[in-house]
Amino acid sequence: MKSDVLKQNIETLPHRALLMSAGLKADDFALDRPFIGIANSYTNIIPGHIHFNDLSDEVARGIRDAGGIPLEWGVPGVCDGIAMFVEMRLTLPSREHIADNIEIMTLSHSIDGWVGITNCDQITPGMLMAAARLNLPAIMLTGGPMRANIVDGVKHHPIEGFSLVGQVKAGKMTAEEAEKLLPYMGACGPGACVGLYTANTMAIVTEVLGMSLTGSATTLAVDQEKKKQAYETGKRIVTLVKENCKPREIMTKNAFENAMRVDMAMGGSTNAVLHIPPIAREAGIEIDIDIFDSISRETPNICKIIPAGTHEMADIDRAGGVPAVLNRLKNMLRDSLTINGQSITAIAEKGKVLDDDVIRPLDNAHSAEGGIAVLKGNIADSAVVKQTAVDEAMMVHSGPATVFYTEKDLLTAIEAKQIVEGDVIVLPFQGPAGAPGMPEMLTPTDAIKGAGYQRVALITDGAFSGATSGPCIGHIEPEAYNGGAIAAIQDGDLVVIDIPNRAINVKLSDSEIEERIKNVKTPERKLTPLLETYRKRFTGINCYGKKL
Repeated sequence: MKSDVLKQNIETLPHRALLMSAGLKADDFALDRPFIGIANSYTNIIPGHIHFNDLSDEVARGIRDAGGIPLEWGVPGVCDGIAMFVEMRLTLPSREHIADNIEIMTLSHSIDGWVGITNCDQITPGMLMAAARLNLPAIMLTGGPMRANIVDGVKHHPIEGFSLVGQVKAGKMTAEEAEKLLPYMGACGPGACVGLYTANTMAIVTEVLGMSLTGSATTLAVDQEKKKQAYETGKRIVTLVKENCKPREIMTKNAFENAMRVDMAMGGSTNAVLHIPPIAREAGIEIDIDIFDSISRETPNICKIIPAGTHEMADIDRAGGVPAVLNRLKNMLRDSLTINGQSITAIAEKGKVLDDDVIRPLDNAHSAEGGIAVLKGNIADSAVVKQTAVDEAMMVHSGPATVFYTEKDLLTAIEAKQIVEGDVIVLPFQGPAGAPGMPEMLTPTDAIKGAGYQRVALITDGAFSGATSGPCIGHIEPEAYNGGAIAAIQDGDLVVIDIPNRAINVKLSDSEIEERIKNVKTPERKLTPLLETYRKRFTGINCYGKKL
């Protein structure tokens, strides 16, 4: 084991003394006792993470009972919901920071295997990237969804607040009325936000990839079963170390395709498209964005979860969780190993659907195609939309562009009633190089929805929160900063969106686009040193990490 170097060499005598000063005992250095890291992203800022110290205690107990030595450290976490609109440019860079953190800690301290305690948007992808990169035995323990607060039969949850912003800006509600709903929205307790937003999407991806215990993705944070999962996770990682079972044996091409298929069937966040390719690349696997579209075309959408529907994650758990979804898709899955010691197909066979309305049969799907569509045209080599959250009437739309360079300017326009039905709002220079950092556009998308617009679309080279619904098209590549055509769009240009035919175009000739791009000025924005570095990294690189 990697930790042997610390246990039996005279050269590492002082190392053992340091570890004993931290609390280890002489018999902890036995060669059959692996050093197991616990990468704990506890913080009292993020509701999805506030219960992690309790889970970490259970993981450590499981490690000890299985003969391992638990060694814990802290991993930073950003709440995307809190960062939105205020300063969100640092959230996507935090993903790489988390992967680097785990690389530093595991390699510097001769860790034999590790458990990642995670939940929210960038933390789970960052930990999966680290697992694939390091290829040390690893398990993810996702912290579970929160439960909605039901008052008089109405579900309330924190993300509801984003749509209230639009209602206030449009004059449909006063600020005082919105504030009165705050205690209802803020009374949900621990867990990842209730719908199939990015956090819960990536928890499901993690389970289908085979990197967490079966049932982990949908078990609620407040459920006592979550602590049992934590304990079993601690025991299991010791077994994986002793068996030398490594993440790249789990995270295979088949596993990634299975994860994408389940994501399409459930209608998950568009950010899965942002996160899966870099995770796969760390494992030496190339995932092209077109794979998402081809899988979506042949995978029916069988769940309607907030924000695309009314069911919450608690309903999915009650209906059988991820194994039940796998059971529906069992004839479409590719065989792959999981950290449970079972194949994903074996787990699918055992899965039972307990509610046909929450997880529909394939022959009674909500739609014939899955959650995500990849669009192309003279605006974009590729762009992403959550098509299962778009009303049928807006699947094909054309309208005049109205261009904004900041979220604040867009909100001001909504308040001034400058946006009219039929408009296509354009938000360029929001990509990883342009913003920089690729902030999510939930504040403007939910403001549009909250204001009551029925026929307004939004396109951007930024990302969207998993909470976004409606004809909102993001991840436009190339981004404006890298010379993408979205930078050429001006107020009044006719933008044509055709989701069924996977097309997005502006009524301009190629020569007009080229001439306009020559005269585009990049918006000046204050940058931190980290953001300057991130901009350099993505100059000439698309948001999936591939050179243009």
